[in-house]
Amino acid sequence: MAEGKNEILPLDEFDVKILRALQRNCKASFNDIAAEVGLSPSACHKRLKAIEESGIISSYVAIIAEEKVGLKTNVFVQVTLKSQKEETLTAFENSVSRHREIMECYLMAGLSDYMLRILCKDAEDYERIHNQILTRLPGVDRVLTNFAIRKVLRRTAVPALPEA
Repeated sequence: MAEGKNEILPLDEFDVKILRALQRNCKASFNDIAAEVGLSPSACHKRLKAIEESGIISSYVAIIAEEKVGLKTNVFVQVTLKSQKEETLTAFENSVSRHREIMECYLMAGLSDYMLRILCKDAEDYERIHNQILTRLPGVDRVLTNFAIRKVLRRTAVPALPEA
């Protein structure tokens, strides 16, 4: 059954416990998760499959320590477009998705149209990204750059799963 894009799906207490366990360790076995949440492994597996099919879990990933692979600089970029016409927004969004250095992109309300998070090696690497990518994205009028000094906090777990 296809779910609506923004539809909130109902979760019972076992579903929430399974999701919390997976957010702590997505490599845990069905047996370990089942024991933690108080279900049999087969019941846990069935529930997890239903959760995955509903789209609540969008993917499983490994979180890489960015600085350990040479990507130690986070840059937050506010982008203002020349126009807010639908075709301009669509062209910009399609182009942004093709550049691996752009880790996140948000359509904003306020002074800028988009907020991007760029991950790069250093200031020189960002200069390359700015000159070769950002200023060449369709519809760009203005780019405002903010360098992060230090990462204080980064969460990957959904902050407050509904209480069952």
